[in-house]
Amino acid sequence: MPRIAAQTNAEQREQTQRKILDAFGDLLFTHGLPGLTMTDVARRAGVGRTAVYNYFADLEQLLVAYALDETGRFLNDLKAELNGLDNPVDRLAVYVRSQIQDLARRHLPPGPAMRSVLSPDSFQRLAVHVGELNTLLQDILRDAMDQGYLPEADIEALAQLIHGSLTASASRGRDVADEDLEEKIGVTVRFIQAGVGAAFDDDGSPLKLG
Repeated sequence: MPRIAAQTNAEQREQTQRKILDAFGDLLFTHGLPGLTMTDVARRAGVGRTAVYNYFADLEQLLVAYALDETGRFLNDLKAELNGLDNPVDRLAVYVRSQIQDLARRHLPPGPAMRSVLSPDSFQRLAVHVGELNTLLQDILRDAMDQGYLPEADIEALAQLIHGSLTASASRGRDVADEDLEEKIGVTVRFIQAGVGAAFDDDGSPLKLG
């Protein structure tokens, strides 16, 4: 019997892991976390139950892996989009829009629910990505203030207020049609931009203050 090349074996493992993570995400969306089992995940992924345990020791480890994968991919896409923009007020709009879209479609339970089902160590692993998002938003706000597009303010407190608004807006957008979600996103973007003190000319381009 010919031996399987290491690269091929690695690719096969990666594909199987991807199937498991995708199946887990589908089940979170359709059934939610309560009552979900590794057997359910294996059945949805089309793999044996033992195969799931070869990658993840238990449901908590699978949940953490899925959350890290989802958040990591979102961060990479968001950073790539932000890097194409120079104006910090425009970057803030992209951040707000992307966050609402992601939170509205994401299959993950909200933060408090995650904390209730995860061990402190697992929850702390997820907090690393949350902290990275917070830093990204604070950097956008700081650039906008430094360049004169926003009035000086407590950046940390402002970021907390913005994230609170995003979570509330996303929770209201989970069960609405795509066109209605777009309208809600537009309203939220304008609300947050106005709330942080941004100004615009008649064409909608950001203006430097005074």
